[in-house]
Amino acid sequence: MRTRRSLTARGAGALIAALGCLIAANVAGARILLYIGVLLAVLTLLSLLAVRLPRRSGTVTRQISTDLLTVSETSRVTVRFTLRSLRIPRGLWHDVLPDAVSGDSGGEYPPESGQLNYAITGVRRGVWPLGPLMLRTVDPFGLAQREQSFGETRSITVVPEVLSLAPLAVRVGAAGGTAHTSSTRLGQGSDNLSPRGYIPGDSMRRIHWRATAHRGQLMVRQEEEESSPDAVVVLDRSSRRWDAPGAEPDPAFEAAVSLCASSAVHLAAEGYSVDVVDSAGVLLGALRGHEDDRDGLLVALAMVTPRGESRDLATLIGGTPPGPLVYITGSLDEEDAALLRPAGAAAAMLFSTGLLPGAGEASVRHGWTVTPLGPDIAEAWADAVSARTGAGDVPG
Repeated sequence: MRTRRSLTARGAGALIAALGCLIAANVAGARILLYIGVLLAVLTLLSLLAVRLPRRSGTVTRQISTDLLTVSETSRVTVRFTLRSLRIPRGLWHDVLPDAVSGDSGGEYPPESGQLNYAITGVRRGVWPLGPLMLRTVDPFGLAQREQSFGETRSITVVPEVLSLAPLAVRVGAAGGTAHTSSTRLGQGSDNLSPRGYIPGDSMRRIHWRATAHRGQLMVRQEEEESSPDAVVVLDRSSRRWDAPGAEPDPAFEAAVSLCASSAVHLAAEGYSVDVVDSAGVLLGALRGHEDDRDGLLVALAMVTPRGESRDLATLIGGTPPGPLVYITGSLDEEDAALLRPAGAAAAMLFSTGLLPGAGEASVRHGWTVTPLGPDIAEAWADAVSARTGAGDVPG
């Protein structure tokens, strides 16, 4: 708990006036000025004692309407503050906000509602401290003030913005084939599983009775698993692709992170199983239809920064090529584009925030659908989908 006591502008003026009256009384011999000077000095001293002496302590709890705050999203913060003191002063309160969020987090204390409320809007990705709560009280004469902090800080996570994107023309399965509109990845409990012969040790609960009756021998359900994810999103955050990190966020990198989150969530909503990796091969998230998967990805993307070097794309993908492959990068020259191969992906879309001369043509020759990435992320995605459809690049 931090406490700071000081004179207000009025208090400083009263102290200066007291000193002036004392000097004037000594020079002019005016007793009335002496009384006024002493009165002002004593009043200022009493005001300082009034804000200093009361022992105050309090508890602070905060509730935020959303667990994760998205960039440009507004959330409501409710602060419950219980103050224990010899007296309940009137004053002003404010919750200390990081630069990563904006909002009017202050008001008069005590509030009429009995609790403190304010709205915040996400501005910058990351994990940031919210608080402490500051209470500023002033003595009845307005000569001295006391500012005191209460409670601990609370972390708030600001995640990248997830935008609504245009649908792909068709669903593209792994290894280049066209799949159905719902995911072909079969999970536990599905009835559409291929049967196999019974092996001692198999659970009796997995017996496929229809196949057993048809074949005349015990058959069990076999869960099918794909050897690779249906879709892969790669965020190229190698340091040479982006400007050096500074005090302010790089708009190009922020657009890339937002597209990474948006495309992954969009592909998952279309029925794909999605793996999201960075250019060094670090798994940032895997979307398999669970809400926790989405939140985990967004939290990971909230903290990514440009760093390290990139690995060969074929190494990142693995042995079996995916259907959709979304590769998001920064500055890309012709030499690096010539080395960037889509590893056999059925629908390879490359987004770059800084295409240098010749880089686009080199990428197209390898089978990429190349789209410049600017501030309008949804428009860039729509352009990529339109380019794939118009060029007949969608396998049938």
